[in-house]
Amino acid sequence: MARPWIALVLFAVYCALAFGWRSLRQRRATGSTGFRGISGPPGSVEWTGGVLFVVAIALGVAAPIAELAGWVAPLVAPGAAAVGLGAATVLAGTAGTLWSQAAMGDSWRIGVSADERTTLVTRGPFTAVRNPIFSFMVLTAAGMLLVVPDPLAVASLVALVVAIELQVRFVEEPYLLRTHGDSYADYCARVGRFVPGLGLRAR
Repeated sequence: MARPWIALVLFAVYCALAFGWRSLRQRRATGSTGFRGISGPPGSVEWTGGVLFVVAIALGVAAPIAELAGWVAPLVAPGAAAVGLGAATVLAGTAGTLWSQAAMGDSWRIGVSADERTTLVTRGPFTAVRNPIFSFMVLTAAGMLLVVPDPLAVASLVALVVAIELQVRFVEEPYLLRTHGDSYADYCARVGRFVPGLGLRAR
């Protein structure tokens, strides 16, 4: 199978499981899909983060399609080892994302609703980092870049990282601090933001 096809299949599987299947499971359990939409008024920092997230997903889909169509060429010619490592990284990122989503239980959401209160989750992968879903999403995108190292895949990874930083710093952390107060502040002081031990917040 050609590299772009491998990437396209891997990306489709990731989206189907991490978004489609997870949303269906959430709806069956709670009556809600868990989607809360893009936060903030158009042009705001939080709105920009949400839009960039959508852009990152679109670019991730476009990268292998553009290579198949001959619209873009890879920046480097990856060998079989790089493609294999990339595919394994995508699968690891997918598994990690699903594990993190499962650990959230009914508290899983995409986006934030300011008037909604969910349980503060600190179990499973959340004992090591505060945002494991986002950490595994970046790992998945990095794996995709190894399989299809073209400009669109690079742009997808960059857009995803910026979107996550904006979402976490300007939407989720302020919301969780307002909602859970000292419990969340204590959690932030001992658990890293995306990587264990990094991004701790002083009390």
